[in-house]
Amino acid sequence: MIWALILAAGESKRMGKPKLLLPFGEKTIIETVIDLVVKSKVEKTMVVLGSDRKKIEKKIRDYPVKIVVNPHYAKGMLSSIQEGFQALPQDTQAVLVVLGDQPAVSSDVINQIIYAFKKTRKGIVVPAYKGNRGHPVIIDMKYRHEVEKLSPEVGLRGIVYNHPEDVLEVEVVTPGILRDIDNAEDYRRELKNKGPISN
Repeated sequence: MIWALILAAGESKRMGKPKLLLPFGEKTIIETVIDLVVKSKVEKTMVVLGSDRKKIEKKIRDYPVKIVVNPHYAKGMLSSIQEGFQALPQDTQAVLVVLGDQPAVSSDVINQIIYAFKKTRKGIVVPAYKGNRGHPVIIDMKYRHEVEKLSPEVGLRGIVYNHPEDVLEVEVVTPGILRDIDNAEDYRRELKNKGPISN
């Protein structure tokens, strides 16, 4: 079983307000991301919450997702990944790590990554646009314990560095895999770039 792990615990310090709750089309940023993920070929979806947990939880409670709370969210993104990995059932085959502030990644791109993972059986599948690697990333659960022991200084890229022979880079047609929303300028850019999203 392939799970998606949506990271939605950050403090939005550079935005100055809860960025995942900002409007994006007819929904919020986090709803847009969840919508695209659940419409893809992942089998289950987990959302890791931390900062502004209650507000976000209220907004997404009707979506078919499992919610996990990261009490250590102030330590950064890796702490949310590790919290999510620990909460995944033992029969999980792989995890698609998704950034909650990346609404320009389509279901088609997610499906392309999943297809590549299933076809090649590489342990780490990373999307790339014109040679630049982005997110989301699929990680085989054989790396579960290694992920749980990673240090914040290195982060999830430590898995990629440690196992270059097991990494597959998949070229995609959208630069959305490289863009997340950190500040007001990023938000304006994504609103401007927002067109019909492929499902």
